[in-house]
Amino acid sequence: MAQGSGSGFGRRSLLQGAAAGSAALALPTLSCAAPAQARSGRPSADWGVQVGDVTTSSGLVWVRSDRPARMVVQTAATESFRHARSWHGPVIGPDTDFTGVTSLHGLPSGEQIHYRVLLADPDDPRRTGEPVSGTFRTAPTGRRTDLRFHWSGDLAGQGWGINPDRGGYRIYEDMRRRNPDFFLCSGDNIYADSPIPERVTLPDGRIWRNVTTEEKSKVAETLAEFRGAFRYNLLDDNLRRFNAQVPTITQWDDHEVHNNWYPGQLLDDDRYTEKDTDVLSARSLRAFSEYFPIRTLRPDRGGRVYRVVHHGPLLDVFVLDMRRYRNANSPGRQTDDPQGILGAEQLRWLKRELSRSQAVWKVIASDMPLGLVVPDGKTNFEAVAQGDPGAPLGRELQLAELLRHIKHDRITGTVWLTTDVHYTSAQHYAPERAAFKDFEPFWEFVSGPLNAGGFQALKLDGTFGPTQPFIKAPDRANTSPAESPQYFGEVDIDGGSGELTVRLRQEGGQVLFSKVLQPGRVGQ
Repeated sequence: MAQGSGSGFGRRSLLQGAAAGSAALALPTLSCAAPAQARSGRPSADWGVQVGDVTTSSGLVWVRSDRPARMVVQTAATESFRHARSWHGPVIGPDTDFTGVTSLHGLPSGEQIHYRVLLADPDDPRRTGEPVSGTFRTAPTGRRTDLRFHWSGDLAGQGWGINPDRGGYRIYEDMRRRNPDFFLCSGDNIYADSPIPERVTLPDGRIWRNVTTEEKSKVAETLAEFRGAFRYNLLDDNLRRFNAQVPTITQWDDHEVHNNWYPGQLLDDDRYTEKDTDVLSARSLRAFSEYFPIRTLRPDRGGRVYRVVHHGPLLDVFVLDMRRYRNANSPGRQTDDPQGILGAEQLRWLKRELSRSQAVWKVIASDMPLGLVVPDGKTNFEAVAQGDPGAPLGRELQLAELLRHIKHDRITGTVWLTTDVHYTSAQHYAPERAAFKDFEPFWEFVSGPLNAGGFQALKLDGTFGPTQPFIKAPDRANTSPAESPQYFGEVDIDGGSGELTVRLRQEGGQVLFSKVLQPGRVGQ
């Protein structure tokens, strides 16, 4: 079993490919690596950089070193780094799998920030590795600036990993070229329960080849294996280039641990020796916090995924955690369910923060859909809906309480974005069609996966009166990315009119569906 060491992208971390030399072909080009003769023996940041949870004046910069190092970040208004400002970060080492985060604050709003990360020998700060650079835009403080962001999820799922024959995770390059202000990842950043095989034979006889690593040769159980699963995706050059340009807002869902997991569950899965999901989820959450810059997961900030990211006066993003606080999956017919899918404390937080928000648009980033019936086995259900179109039952009771609060507190501009189901669709919910009527109309948009199997469309539950003006899904389960398009969503907010436009796109950038929403409304 490979341990979480600072071994970088060395060939020893790759499993032997199907043909001689295939592992070498699969290894991405390390454009950020320093020449060995120039930086020999100095810390290296070959895994790239990324920025998270950017606001009008702050952001978090992430890096991974190949050895213990002091992290230093420099920021400037231009890529020449004249008049650069330095930020002294932590000494990073094996306790965080050689990852580190430095918090930037007091940044100018609405500006392009150029940054570079230096890794220095802790015992000799003059010995530094090659700088690794990136850029991001801070959120504007005025309402006249246009905003754009993308969302999607589900990466390296069902055994469909980095395929060098396809150019790796090409969808990240599609998104990067559209230059969004940030990317919202709606969960399933890894598939801890899905090993990556060397090759898969497709129905038409073609061969899908994967880059493979030792950690991804089995399901993740140990902390080292979870770390390796998160590290696997960073082998892709498209993703590292994307991370260096586009900041992220990241949430998690089930596959960061195990398909359809819930707290207290004991797995019925022969692949696992550790079957307690509480143990597995704690290890996964630690690795998750090491590999993504998330301000609320820092040790001094309470250690939670749910949070609100304020992106200027036009937008607040409410990031939910529908995994860590839920009750057990069940038939969902309870007439009283205070824990539900969010937990009582998170629901109180969401209602309070929505009421406090002064942003024109309040995007609710949900890691699971609301009205789509997602089964878990023959009798239980995984998401909110359970297929009964009548009055709210089970987890639907929490959603009804939240929707009622939005209506009665006159909260304007709410839009729901999600992923999870491995196809793309748009749902509109309205009380005149619903069994539960004490809410205002709203939209929910689904987009994904980024690089995973495609699945058939799910049924709609009529409790909240959904219709589905658009859907695109494959006609069979687990179609590969070579057979079925991968999807991402795009949101543009016009700084002049305040209009919000949602576009559902597929790999390559083609627009499949669009909808324009007007600002200042409780429901639409």
